[in-house]
Amino acid sequence: MLYVRPNGLDHARLGVVVAKRLAPRALTRNMVKRLTRELFRQTALPAVDCIVRLTKPINKRQQSASSRAQKIRIATELKQLLESQQARPAR
Repeated sequence: MLYVRPNGLDHARLGVVVAKRLAPRALTRNMVKRLTRELFRQTALPAVDCIVRLTKPINKRQQSASSRAQKIRIATELKQLLESQQARPAR
């Protein structure tokens, strides 16, 4: 989930919330945070404050938390969220 609010600065800011109950392994939580920060840097956003919050459990028992397929799925979803704010003017 992505929360966005305009700020009075000339740049965008990011906050990431990855709850332990939704991603019990530190490896998984850190991977989500790293992916989010990297995609945030690559996306040109207006002057807004963004908070990315995990809302569903991320680990499936069938695959490793750090598998390539898992990273691609998470990165794709994060990219869509951040790019949805790219075209919107700050309110």
